[in-house]
Amino acid sequence: MATKKVKTIVKLNLPAGEANPAPPVGPALGQHGIAIMEFVKAYNERTAKLKGQIIPAVITIFQDRTFSFITKLPPVAAMIKKALALTKGSGKAGRESAGKLTKAQVEAIAKEKLGDLNTDDVAAAMKVVAGTARSMGIEVE
Repeated sequence: MATKKVKTIVKLNLPAGEANPAPPVGPALGQHGIAIMEFVKAYNERTAKLKGQIIPAVITIFQDRTFSFITKLPPVAAMIKKALALTKGSGKAGRESAGKLTKAQVEAIAKEKLGDLNTDDVAAAMKVVAGTARSMGIEVE
């Protein structure tokens, strides 16, 4: 079987089970000529169990206007907010604290997100999580 020629790769962060053809989905996919509703239905089916979270999708669009996509885990910032039950981070990171993240919470998030990060080392993944927390104005113990 011949392999299809890739036209482009599009990355979108969408609400799980609630994607619709409105922006950002419509414009991002419409310009490449693929069936927007076909993607929306497939994405909503695949992410229905994770409602309430933001799930990134990496969509590979081929020359013949077909597509395939993979879903990833929620962004680290979303995982931190969920762990601390926050709606958002501090607007003034470094000056105002939005909360505290324990070492155990950092490690749990790092282990869960390890597959999507560009490292195989848990210690390095913990540094990524801690850095994201600091940029959100969250202290790491």
